[in-house]
Parts: sequence; structure tokens; C-alpha cells
Amino acid sequence: MQRRHFMAQVGLIAASAAVGLAAMPAHAQADKFPNRPIRLIIGYTAGGSTDIPFRVLADNASKILGQPVIVENKPGAGGVLPAQLMQSTAPDGYTLAQVAMPVYRLPYTTKINWDPVKDLSYIINLAGYSFGLVVPADSPIKTMQDYIAYAKANPGKLTYGSPGSMTTLHLTMEDLAMRQGVQFSHIPYKGNSESMQALLGGHVMSVADTPAWAQYVESGKLRLLSTWGDKRSARFPNVPTLKELGMGIVQTSPFGLVAPKGTDPAIVKKLHDAFKQAMEMPNYRESLAKFDMEPYYMSTTQYAAFAADTVKRERAIIEKLGLNKPQ
Repeated sequence: MQRRHFMAQVGLIAASAAVGLAAMPAHAQADKFPNRPIRLIIGYTAGGSTDIPFRVLADNASKILGQPVIVENKPGAGGVLPAQLMQSTAPDGYTLAQVAMPVYRLPYTTKINWDPVKDLSYIINLAGYSFGLVVPADSPIKTMQDYIAYAKANPGKLTYGSPGSMTTLHLTMEDLAMRQGVQFSHIPYKGNSESMQALLGGHVMSVADTPAWAQYVESGKLRLLSTWGDKRSARFPNVPTLKELGMGIVQTSPFGLVAPKGTDPAIVKKLHDAFKQAMEMPNYRESLAKFDMEPYYMSTTQYAAFAADTVKRERAIIEKLGLNKPQ
């Protein structure tokens, strides 16, 4: 009898504690955040233009938050896997994801049961990519005009690599082909580490990618035909943009951090403030500069609004190219 009475008392105490925890104000729970390591999942391979700056950023954020921020690579599927994983992750702030532009195309290219705008908690935008098209230094193709001329003379035989199907790079190249009335042959890779090795090894004729190619261009192994920004690259000022060549394209691809839907706004704010401070540190800017990139800050509110607007714009591009999924 005494044992039963004792166990009943223990049960009551445990139940009371659980109720008290559930009733704890959200700000009180956020005050204790973080008290263990944070996972930061990115959608591209280790060693590339996404991975290296993210590792610098994560190290900076670790010092600010007082807990390790551990980068985890989930390449493939055009960079959308981190956002997909957020749909089955607890909204506690301990697992974050990079969102790349292909995420906003998913509703139009793939059957999914979640909404890229409504089903993610947007935290902060961090940077934008620099893009360019490269060929081997010994290629007979020396300019963008040569590139288009070769494609016209050899329909479907001019191959280019990208980080994957339905990535910004893939769609931009197909948009270019359509505008120029030519046909390219697309070879998707899991990331720029793979595509660079394929190009250097002679397995593909060209690569459209972020500046993982920069060191090879500077060492004379690759030739940069064009960059895709609104103005010329500070690192490669002698290389024309697609815009100035009259090809009608300007392409950048902002990316940032999200948490699962339903994450406590107080935790989102704490993460935003920490990563904003982390991205303002000189070493983060220096890591981006290695790939001809710059910080591109958007607040939580601005980033969520950008996502909503981008989903609408991407639908128009997908439909224009006839790449939307069958109904």
C-alpha cells in the first residue's frame, strides 16, 4: 500500500512538471535556446562555393550562440533536399536549412504536398551567387559568340554541365538557348566539385556554374566566356556579361536560412540576430570573395516576402520553357 501511494505521488509530480513545461511561456523557452548543437543543412557538395562560405559562417555563429553549428551536406536534386527535410523536422530551431532557388520551382515541376512559402520559417538571406560559363583553355570556343555559333552549326552536340536539373543554372542555359534559337545538351552533376573535374577531364565541353571555376580560370586551365550579373565581375573585369552581349539575361540566385514551419518566432529572431552578426564578420565576406560573391542581407520579413514573389516569377519562367509537370 505504501509503495502504491508513493508511486501515485511520483506520477502526480511528473504530470505537474509536464503541465508546467507545456505552460511555460514561449519567450522563456527561447531564453534557454540553444543548449545543444545546431545542424545546418546545405544542398551542395563539400568544398564548393556554397560549402566553404557556409562553414565560415557556421563557425562565426557558433561563437555567438555558444553552441556548435555543424554544417551537413545533402547534395543532389538541384539543391532542394534541405528544404524538403524541414517538412519532417521538429520546429525547435536545432535544425536549419539553406534554401536555394530551385525550391521555389518545386510546385510546378514536381508533385509535392508542401508549400515552399507557407511551410518554412524564413530566418535570413545571406548572399547571392555569381555565375559564369567556362570552357577548357584549349577549346576552339573563345567567346560567347563562338559558343552560340558552334551550337547553331552542331545542334544538340554542345554539352554543358550544371549542378543539376531544374537548377537556376540549368534553366538559365535553356532560356539562353531558346532566346538564341539553338539547342544545347545538358549534363547534370551533383555539385560544382564534380562538374569541374568532368570539364577538366574532357567529359563535358563547358560548365555553367558558380565560381568554383575561378581558380582554374586564373591558373590558365579554363576560359571564362561570360558572367551573368548586372555588371562585370570585379575579379574578372575583362569578361563580358550576358546582358552587355545583348543576350537579354541577368541572373543571380539569392540564398539564405530557414527553419521548419511553426518554429517559435523568438527563436527565429535569436537565430536571425546571430547569423546577421556572423555574416558581418570580415572573414565571411572574404570567404565569399574567393568565389566572386558578396553578402546579400534580407531580414526575416523581407526574406519571406522575397520567397512569395519568387514563387510567382519562377512559375512564369517554367511555363515559358514548357518544363512544368504534366497535370
